[in-house]
Order: sequence, then C-alpha cells, then structure tokens
Amino acid sequence: MKLLIQGNNITVTDSIHDYVQQKLEKAVKHFQNITTKIDVHLSVLNNARIKDKHKAEVTVYANGTVIRAQEGSENLYASIDLVSDKIARQLRKYKEKQLHKRTHAQVTTKEIVEEEPVETPLVSDRNPQLPDEVVRTKYFSMPPMTIEEALEQLQLVDHDFYMFCNSSTNEINVIYCRNHGGYGVIQPRPGNNNHNDNGHLPLS
Repeated sequence: MKLLIQGNNITVTDSIHDYVQQKLEKAVKHFQNITTKIDVHLSVLNNARIKDKHKAEVTVYANGTVIRAQEGSENLYASIDLVSDKIARQLRKYKEKQLHKRTHAQVTTKEIVEEEPVETPLVSDRNPQLPDEVVRTKYFSMPPMTIEEALEQLQLVDHDFYMFCNSSTNEINVIYCRNHGGYGVIQPRPGNNNHNDNGHLPLS
C-alpha cells in the first residue's frame, strides 16, 4: 500500500507522518487486499473567523474505485482521527455493496433517479461569481459508467455531486444530492448546445 502525505500551510513533521500512517493502517487493516494507494492532504486555514481550520482529506484507491473523506476541527490530530474513522466506514460500506451486488440483482436506473424536467432556472437572476484565483486543480480519469455506478461513486467520495461520462450517451453528466432528499442528474439538452449572448448555457 502506497501512502502519500501532503501539507498546505503546514509542515508534515515526522510525528505527524507517523500518526497519520498509524491511524490509516488501522483504518484499512481489513481492506488491504483491495487498497492500492492512499493520498492524504492536511491543511490549516489562515482565517481567525473559521473555527474548524485544521482539515484532513483522505483519498483511497481501491480496485479502481476512489473513496474519499474529509474532516475539520480545531486540532489537526483530532481531524486525522475523525477522517480515519470516516474512511474506515466508507471502505466497509463499499465492501458491503460489492458483496450485495454479487448476491442480489441490481435495481434499475429508473428506481434510483426520477426523471423530471428543470422547472426553474438553476441560477435564478444571480450572476455567477468565480473566485479571484484558482486555489486547487484536480485531474482524474473519467471512464464511461452508468447512472447506477455514478450514484455508488457519489456515495463514496463525500461530496454533494459527482461528474461522470454517461456510458449510454457518451456525454458528461452530473449526479447530485437534492436538498429535499434523493438524487438528481444534470444532462445536456439534446440538440441545444449553443451558448446565449452572455456566455451561459440556456437553463429554461
């Protein structure tokens, strides 16, 4: 198992490195046969108004699947404890789903995501604002997958949304958690890929 630890606004000392290694080895103890690589990102936010400024983010690569968790607290070691426990639960959930898939028929896509039109503009009358600078850039492979598989990935990466290449259409889709429960999917409208004058895709 390969372990990579990086720090942002923090020096990863030997004691921090050893603590992270100890906690994560314990977290993946029962999943070492499927775990190939673990990336750890530790950071401290330089903002006195933020309470939980010590962040710990862990990404586990298991059998080609990305499993991710992040936690924050007032103490770096506490954040490492929290994220280690969370990644262990995510790994256990992943393994249980793999066992379930072997013994039960998969539910259909229609049962997972209810198809419905977008009734209101997604950005309303607000003008989208981007940050002054890009603080982090991520690159990742995007193999084609079904909506079912994308939903499984969403549940494992500790995010509100997941971008993927839909194997049925070969187009980029986004599956997301809805505020009122359940999941939704954002897809390009067929035959309507032109931008309007302000550079935004039509949403109505």
